[in-house]
Amino acid sequence: MGTSKRLAAHYDMRSQHQTILTAARAGALQSLTERELALREQPVTIYPQPYRAVRAWVRFGPEAVRVDAKLARSTPLAAGIEFRAGDRTFRCWVWGNAVTVDEG
Repeated sequence: MGTSKRLAAHYDMRSQHQTILTAARAGALQSLTERELALREQPVTIYPQPYRAVRAWVRFGPEAVRVDAKLARSTPLAAGIEFRAGDRTFRCWVWGNAVTVDEG
């Protein structure tokens, strides 16, 4: 018996959501601090909808997880992202080099 290529993306998404929710139980979602963001000194770009799809590394407590996210805002050094898992929406700031644009 083979696998369903049609449903592969759905199962990948469900697996990622389960990984995120498990990591969220291990610790709080970490975000860059105001000092790290330096928002008073750096310009902030706020992107209108639809947001750009990205892949980003985030950290829940000690656990790092790579997530499919939407780019909501950015500075020259950081990215403000949001992502969903189940019925929860998570938002945080991460360093720009933790984010890659999803070309797919």
